[in-house]
Order: sequence, then C-alpha cells, then structure tokens
Amino acid sequence: MTTADPDRRPPTADPLSSAEAAEADAATVEERERSQARATMLLGLLMIVAAIVVLVDAANLRESDDALGPAAAPTLIGILLGLLGGALAAQGARSLRTPPGFALDARRLRRLALMVVLLVAFALLLPLLGYVVSSAGLFTGAALLLGAPHPARVAAYGWTLAAVAFLIFDRLIGLSLPTGPWGF
Repeated sequence: MTTADPDRRPPTADPLSSAEAAEADAATVEERERSQARATMLLGLLMIVAAIVVLVDAANLRESDDALGPAAAPTLIGILLGLLGGALAAQGARSLRTPPGFALDARRLRRLALMVVLLVAFALLLPLLGYVVSSAGLFTGAALLLGAPHPARVAAYGWTLAAVAFLIFDRLIGLSLPTGPWGF
C-alpha cells in the first residue's frame, strides 16, 4: 500500500510557459485594439459618405419662404454626421501605429454589415411604412446591434424617439415626413 508523501507537491506551472502565454495574450489584445481602430475608422468614413449624400439631398430640396425651410434639418444632420464621422475616422487613424494587416474581427465586421443592411432596409421601407414605424425599427435595431442590454426598453425608447422626432419635424417645423398607411 502506498501512502501520499506530505512533502511532495503538485507540479507548478512552468514560468516560461506562463511568460509565453502572457506574451500571446498581449499580442491578442494588441491585435484586438488594432482591429477596433480599423473598424472605427471605417465607420467614420461611412458616416462621411452618408453626410455627403444627406447634404447633396438637402441642397436639392425646394426653396421656401419659411425661416428655416425644408433643407434646414437635413443640412444640420448632414453637418453633424460629417463632423462625427471625421472625428471617428481621425481617432481610428490615430490609434493605428503601424501599417494595417486587415485582420478585422469577424464579429465586428458582421455587426457593421448588419448595420448597413439595417440602413438599406430603412431606406427601402420608409416610403411604405412611414417615418415612425421605420425609424423605430432603425433605432431599435441599431441599439441592439451596438449591444443594448434590454430589448424591451430599447424598443420603447426607439418608438418614443421616432414619435418625438416625427412630431418635431412634421408638426412643428412643417417638414412633411412619409406617413405610411397608418398616417404617422
């Protein structure tokens, strides 16, 4: 019968393998930060392109005798979108220290692709469903894609934000938004 030796201890981890594991973790964190910086820069560039589209569309709106006119809100949104996109692109470019290797995180790319699909769906459904319904879907979907924790609250916030924006732009400013079959 063998008895356990009290002086005998279980083997400890090899210090070299711990150092290698820490080095691998640091490389993974660095690559993750670099891919995040690339995704930030790409999102900023997409926002700049969207800002240009919004500003061109705003410039093509009809003239009005009102103080603000129908082009005021889209122009303001386009300017803010361009400024935010420029800031994001600059932040992403600043975060990249070495030339990019294009190893974007698959999860972030999928999220970005879903965001683009959501924006295209919004543009296609806006004339059919109206501003409030399609905007609520856009706000809710974007928040969920960005990691919002409570879907029911996000949906309530999306509906509220869409309804408030509709009331401000359509009723107060006089900018007619698509109403859809429900009249809102």
